[in-house]
Amino acid sequence: MNLMSRSIGAVAAAACGLWLAGCNGAPEAGGAPAGGDAKKFVTEAEQKLLALNNESGRAQWVQATHITVDTEALSALANERTLSAAARFAKEAARFDESRQDPETARKLRLMKTGLVMATPADPKESLELTQVQARLEGMYGKGKFEVGGKALNIDDVTRIMAESRNPKELLQVWEGWHTISKPMKADYRRFVELSNKGAKELGFADTGAMWRSKYDMPPDDFARELDRLWEQVRPLYQQLHAYTRWKLRENYGDLVPKDGPIPGHLLGNVWAQQWDNLYPLLAPAAADPGYDLNAILKNRKTDAIGMVKYGEAFFTSMGFAPMPPTFWERSMFTRPRDREVVCHASAWDIDNEEDLRIKMCIEPTAEDFNTIHHELGHNIYQRAYNRQPALFRDSANDGFHEAIGDTIALSITPEYLKKIGLITSVPDPSKDTGLLLRRALDKIAFLPFGLLVDQWRWKVFSGQVPPEKYNEAWWELRRNYQGISAPSERPPDAFDPGAKYHVPGNTPYTRYFLAHLLQFQFHRALAETAGCRDPLHRCSVYGSKEAGAKLDAMLRMGISKPWPEALEKITGTRQMDANAIRDYFAPLEKWLKEQNAGKPVGW
Repeated sequence: MNLMSRSIGAVAAAACGLWLAGCNGAPEAGGAPAGGDAKKFVTEAEQKLLALNNESGRAQWVQATHITVDTEALSALANERTLSAAARFAKEAARFDESRQDPETARKLRLMKTGLVMATPADPKESLELTQVQARLEGMYGKGKFEVGGKALNIDDVTRIMAESRNPKELLQVWEGWHTISKPMKADYRRFVELSNKGAKELGFADTGAMWRSKYDMPPDDFARELDRLWEQVRPLYQQLHAYTRWKLRENYGDLVPKDGPIPGHLLGNVWAQQWDNLYPLLAPAAADPGYDLNAILKNRKTDAIGMVKYGEAFFTSMGFAPMPPTFWERSMFTRPRDREVVCHASAWDIDNEEDLRIKMCIEPTAEDFNTIHHELGHNIYQRAYNRQPALFRDSANDGFHEAIGDTIALSITPEYLKKIGLITSVPDPSKDTGLLLRRALDKIAFLPFGLLVDQWRWKVFSGQVPPEKYNEAWWELRRNYQGISAPSERPPDAFDPGAKYHVPGNTPYTRYFLAHLLQFQFHRALAETAGCRDPLHRCSVYGSKEAGAKLDAMLRMGISKPWPEALEKITGTRQMDANAIRDYFAPLEKWLKEQNAGKPVGW
């Protein structure tokens, strides 16, 4: 599944807005102005940032849906104006003493100081250079192609081949080909790190990574420890899934897959090995066929892109949410245009921070895109809910919340739901649950270590712990340690494999996806209880539950006006993120995996 959203004007350097979840920011500067000046400053800054952000959002939309040298340049200019203003206001906000302000003003000051994903340097030339470099990096990814047998392949072709082919030579050729598109990014990325770090240091942070970690209503070091705690909760389940996948792949590919080491990255059905659900036919347990194939159903019904999106919209309206506005259908990009280059990576946009909601996708009639549509519409529903808040509070409680909402709804894409909307005629009996859970685990559980390691790599790069000459080496060390995945061939000295993942050249923080993959199960469990579901958690769907919709909406409307633990408590009744919900959801599968892995190596 494509995992990325654009909200609060879709600023390139801040994928879920200029003002992400914030706390414990840059050190206060001396000589703070009188407390009464802060409210006036915040009001004026908020209005200016909103106007600039909307302007930048429109430029970003044009760049993403019509990639040219000119749209990249215009986008960079608009983005530079917005980010420079945000950085300037962030520095001014640090002059005020938060303890002397009312709670709302104090929180807004804090968010202004900690909300940037990319802080531009004070020097105007360096500020413009940084935004130009960032736009160029994203453009290189969007235009990325390589040739095989005289045919140019783009990321759509790569995704299809990796999903469908089981020919190891073809998979290796395509994997290596896609990783050539990121080689030219390395010099620009090195400069990007230098300039973005300079901007972060001017705000009082050690580096850009430290600035990112300051956004979670807790000290940065505490947040890093929180991630470690959550990973340790779920790591045993991942290891069991990895072991089962490895020996099943070894049965298919022989010695190409080691019996007790990391799995070669080109064999997992995804060019980044971030999700393994395309391998399900190879891994499916006996007699696990649920009796339907959603891919085939959608194709046989000739479901077009609009029809796919209508299914997603209908889920939310069944819970009491308003339909998408007419402009959503007029202005969204649902398919790949034939006449221009675009960024097909699925994303949700709120162009004017009010009602101009859009999604950008190149939709195919597949089960994966069916899920992705629900995910992206979840962003739009969240964006519309918090747009009643003051501008600085128009974002999710933390960035993991934004990603979690749509996926929470996607967890309700159960056989029961598919039957209710007429896509299948009967619901498989519980004996088929192992297969259904395995398929979902190959998506959700397989993703967790990748969701964690992308930013682990970037934080080390931003801090200087990993110098440019070690970029690739450190990337594969983390992938081995966390994922148990190895490069399928020796990597050339000039390789820059992290750049082959959109979120690196796109400068989109990635820890949000790790958090979202855990939070969605907490949310799902809480909403299922509200909906009165008495079935096993993995069989619960909140489709049609107005009660669950009202509970969800109450949390969404908060935006980022309160610390995220308060938003979490609003929907789950607890203030702590907890991976036990995901273990509960997959408990029957974990038991089954341990039985299958008995006597076989676990770990790498």
